[in-house]
Amino acid sequence: MEREFIVSYPIGDSLYLNITNRCFNKCAFCIRQTKTGVGYNLWLSKEPSLPEVLDAVQDPRQYKEIVFCGYGEPLCRLELVREVAAELKKRGARSIRVNTNGQANSLYGRNVVPELAGLVDTMSISLNAQDAATYVKLCQPREGEKAYFSMLDFARKCVGVIPRVILSVVEWPGVDVEACRAIARDLGAEFRLRKPTL
Repeated sequence: MEREFIVSYPIGDSLYLNITNRCFNKCAFCIRQTKTGVGYNLWLSKEPSLPEVLDAVQDPRQYKEIVFCGYGEPLCRLELVREVAAELKKRGARSIRVNTNGQANSLYGRNVVPELAGLVDTMSISLNAQDAATYVKLCQPREGEKAYFSMLDFARKCVGVIPRVILSVVEWPGVDVEACRAIARDLGAEFRLRKPTL
């Protein structure tokens, strides 16, 4: 595909799907804010259609995992995520993960987690901070502190519905890693510490 329309990109034995530029946060450590990003120009000239996303995957069985993660928040396109995941499952996808800021329920005004049950194997949610004030400082969410509590509630609703739930934080000044690890533990989720992309 042309450079300005990269819908899928491999990293290791996983294939990542880039389906939107839209996001309601402006995180200090986002790949959009760095010079190198992930090594691909992921800015989309338009949002890909269902056939375009499926065409960008081809045979999902060749990958350990298919991951919805690009320049934007994938759950801004909830219906597309559901349609793609359902079709990829039919085609033999081994595992499907969504990397999300966890604000989908706030965006849609309802609990969307049951709509992803049976389609998404892993929900990786960006916790990013130990409290709302730090979250606002680092992530600059459109909804302010409400976004932090919405994200925690989303994570809580995922546990027990989505087989694997991970809360992640980036190693960043002001982030209390151990406090974040405790939040994940208390919610019944796994914890992942990520290194910043420079």
